[in-house]
Amino acid sequence: MKKLQVKTNHVALVSKQGELQKVYTAGQYWLWGEKEVMEYNMAEAFGMRRDIDALLQNTELNAMLEVIDVMDNEVVLVYRNKVFNNVLGAGRHIYWKSAKEYSFERYNTEGLEVDKSIARNITGKSNMPSYVRMYTVGANEKGLLFVDGQFQEILNAGEYRYWKNDIKVQIILVDVRQQVMDMNGQEILTKDKVQLRINFNLVYQVQDLLKAYVDNKDVEKQMYNVVQLMLREKVGRMSFDELMENKENLSVEILAGVREEIATLGIEVRMCGIKDIILPGDIREIMNQVLIAEKKAQANMITRREETAATRSLLNTAKLMEENEMLMRLKEMEYIEKIADKVGEISLSGGGNVLKQLKEVFLR
Repeated sequence: MKKLQVKTNHVALVSKQGELQKVYTAGQYWLWGEKEVMEYNMAEAFGMRRDIDALLQNTELNAMLEVIDVMDNEVVLVYRNKVFNNVLGAGRHIYWKSAKEYSFERYNTEGLEVDKSIARNITGKSNMPSYVRMYTVGANEKGLLFVDGQFQEILNAGEYRYWKNDIKVQIILVDVRQQVMDMNGQEILTKDKVQLRINFNLVYQVQDLLKAYVDNKDVEKQMYNVVQLMLREKVGRMSFDELMENKENLSVEILAGVREEIATLGIEVRMCGIKDIILPGDIREIMNQVLIAEKKAQANMITRREETAATRSLLNTAKLMEENEMLMRLKEMEYIEKIADKVGEISLSGGGNVLKQLKEVFLR
């Protein structure tokens, strides 16, 4: 004989040789013979056992349990004290009926969208992500919803929840802001056989999502090819010198040439232009030599212009001094003063004309 003490809110299952004999609630009992005792807390779910079907045949135990059978196309949300706890998937789940803190909500998952009555704030909690697909469309985006490969609708910014089932769901996110496409390293031959590398870019914006992403495949690649071919065509018809002189006009021509064709893809090209023209090494060296020669010629022209102006100024000064002896004397004094600034000491003998002696000193 042994003593059995069952705590409050607990249940003890007493078995003999694997067969349930008695269910004991809170209290003190005496057991005779060799018995197996399993004690359960009724505040927790009843743990699944391989012999659950045999246990449920006991009417006393069956009356104490709530059996929840979840079908393949269902989920059951479990709340404990009105707070979300977890999700029950397909299978059998058992709880104690006396555990008043548990409540259950059953939902069918054969459809696409998650029932709106399910709070959004529980979507990422517990094991909920195993049963729900979550998608977010940003503030500057639109979403294209495809169900089983078929386009359904355009989604605005927000969060969208779909059941995880056999339905295939795909959402293509499209940035509807103005964007830039870079086309770097385009190697093109000019009309005079000069090979160039051109960096080109264009600014565009998606206007018609259905045309761009439903009626067309790889729309960005198609747009890239249209612009690339137009760039090659325009540059190939120009000589190198023509290209260097008309870069801005070339960008305008390319924009006019591609805008209409790209519009059929549902995209508007706002502007485009050549960023860089990279020359081959030999051409770059020649261009540098030409540039140096041009700058030298400009420098020589400026030097000659300045020399001419200086000579003309000297001639005018000479004419003035020839006509005015006083001006000639003032000019002599000016030069004597400048020379005297550079002389440390001058000795003069008395009596004579001082100016005449100074002139003789500086003219030696």
